[in-house]
Amino acid sequence: MRNVDAAGLGIGDDHPPRIMGVLNVSRESPYDPSVYDDPGEAAEYVDEELIGEGADVVDVGLESANKDLDVLSAEQELDRLDTAIETLESTSGDAVWSIETRYHEVADEALSRGFDMVNDICGFADPEMPRVCREHDAAVSKMASPPDLERPGAIEDVDEIYEALSMNGFTDKTILDPAFGGWSEAKTHADDRETFRRLREFRGYGRPLLVSINRKSFLKTIAGRTTEEALPVSLAATSMAVERGAHVVRTHDVAETRDAALVGAELARDRVRSGRDAGDVAVEELDVTTAREAERHLDRLGADRDVAGAAVVRTYELTGLPEPAVGALRAATAGSEGVDGTAFALAGAVDAAAGPPSATDGGALGDDGVEASVGSGATADSGGAGATGLLVCTPAGLSALTEAVSGVSDPLDAALETIGAGGK
Repeated sequence: MRNVDAAGLGIGDDHPPRIMGVLNVSRESPYDPSVYDDPGEAAEYVDEELIGEGADVVDVGLESANKDLDVLSAEQELDRLDTAIETLESTSGDAVWSIETRYHEVADEALSRGFDMVNDICGFADPEMPRVCREHDAAVSKMASPPDLERPGAIEDVDEIYEALSMNGFTDKTILDPAFGGWSEAKTHADDRETFRRLREFRGYGRPLLVSINRKSFLKTIAGRTTEEALPVSLAATSMAVERGAHVVRTHDVAETRDAALVGAELARDRVRSGRDAGDVAVEELDVTTAREAERHLDRLGADRDVAGAAVVRTYELTGLPEPAVGALRAATAGSEGVDGTAFALAGAVDAAAGPPSATDGGALGDDGVEASVGSGATADSGGAGATGLLVCTPAGLSALTEAVSGVSDPLDAALETIGAGGK
């Protein structure tokens, strides 16, 4: 994972989650507590409510994100930039200052007058934006968008969002934003929720991730909350987003979001990382939980996607197995002749006093090194209704196993089909 230096602020896996507090200098902005068009009042808000509460970055918006309002031109944004500059110069707290814009002219002017980074809500739809950011050696957050300066974030499908992030390339200091929120009429809450579920896939680019999920409709409607009541659901999602790989969280509620982000980071699973010294073989355990996530990393490396099916191991408890199904699973997964990447353990097969058997006692050991015990009989409480067992497999192993046991038992065929449909 590439780390980004944003004016001395480290962003990425080597650093704690960063909090981006929001200041809007547009009266049209949808969330009033962050809106100030007087530089003095804005500076006081930044010092007390943003930096004072723990914001690492102050993101200044010059126009509303409301899709029903007219898009400002670059000239109109430049007219409002003076207020943002005066605010920056009037604050006493220490933070990285980010300008939210879609225009390279505005970014260039802001970076020349004291801003440190850019939040490009049109994802390099302006092809000159990467050049400006490189010339200023500035970090830039790139939001997934179509190649249209008037339609920021107007993409619904997760795969299309992912592909849009590569539009016009990257700079060395690019941070990626998968564009949560109602940026278009076509985008639904279900679209945003699916993007959130698949957030780990966006780590496939090997670059830091920014999420803007504070009080968003796709979250508050889950719990039936208004915008004013939506802080708890935002905080729950923040912890989950950081655990899934987000490095920057954009928010109007700085102190609370900071706490939630720290919890998510602390409770995330530890992954192996070593070999930072010259001459060492560097090791980074990737946070991969699905074959699709593995495919994203393989694409980044230009490697063969075929190995993605062996990247993830799943465990399923099967109950109500008829005897033919048990026999088929045991035969298909047992020993060196079994299907690679699969193992099956039948409940009640191990004598508790004797302890678990080794692979030489009849266990199946696949290429992934997973050992399973096999035996005869159903669970003690099965009541003759069929056996219970654990099936351990990779996606590739599941596919091969499904073919190997096909036709032996209709209930088993149906169960394996269900597993295959849900295991992407």
